[in-house]
Amino acid sequence: MANAKNSMLCPHCRRLISIDEPACPYCGLSRPGSRKASLFFSRFSAGFPDLVRTIIYANAVFFLLSLFLNPSSLGFTANPIGLLAPSEGSLFLLGATGAIPVGQYGRWWTLISASFLHGGILHIFFNMAALWQLGPFVMREFGASRFVLIYLLAGIAGFYLSVLVGIPLTIGASASICGLIGAILYYGKSRGGFYGEAIYRQAMGWVLGLVLFGLLIPGINNWAHGGGVLAGILLAFAAGYQERRRETFFLQVLAGLCVLLTVAVLALAVFQAVYFLLR
Repeated sequence: MANAKNSMLCPHCRRLISIDEPACPYCGLSRPGSRKASLFFSRFSAGFPDLVRTIIYANAVFFLLSLFLNPSSLGFTANPIGLLAPSEGSLFLLGATGAIPVGQYGRWWTLISASFLHGGILHIFFNMAALWQLGPFVMREFGASRFVLIYLLAGIAGFYLSVLVGIPLTIGASASICGLIGAILYYGKSRGGFYGEAIYRQAMGWVLGLVLFGLLIPGINNWAHGGGVLAGILLAFAAGYQERRRETFFLQVLAGLCVLLTVAVLALAVFQAVYFLLR
């Protein structure tokens, strides 16, 4: 290891490296000591919002929009998850998924949009609280690109399983959040040691809580939860995590494409909803 004068923090992954490294041994950034690389990544990271917070904002915006589309339908039901609930029509317009939207209307894009919709104020609160707790850990141990891939693809996988088993209409970020739980399960078991086992036991506590919650609260999509957990485990196994495998350029590109596709799908959902109301 070089002395302090010859060391620096990589402008991409923020690990301590030698200033004359041809490539960062952790993230693979070419010529990390160059002034060009330092300026680019410092400006990019300073202007790029926190991913977890951005996802929470997106969910909040779509929840408010789902209420605005049909405010006369707001109601209070015996199911606490349905407290201050948007109408099924509003949710359908904004991209709820399931056997009806996908099987009968061919709206395959809803496998993405459904992760940003919620059926009530408690529904979104608990999901976003879970994301706020789990997201930063996955970001730290897996990296931003793998976090994006796990979160988005696990949601798609959980909802696709819901379609296969015939769930008529379903929404919520919980399939994606279960993907994060699955990734944490894999991380803890794979890493091992005292720290890994402690992480694994904590993640198993989340899984047990999901099972109990699904049994006690009506209307919970347990298929999406199970599919999300399984997808998270498989994605974490395939992509690896920071300590074992650095984040490759391919993963970064793939994550970027997933983000672009998600933004396009959400924009399409808003456009279709507004078009339906104005026509």
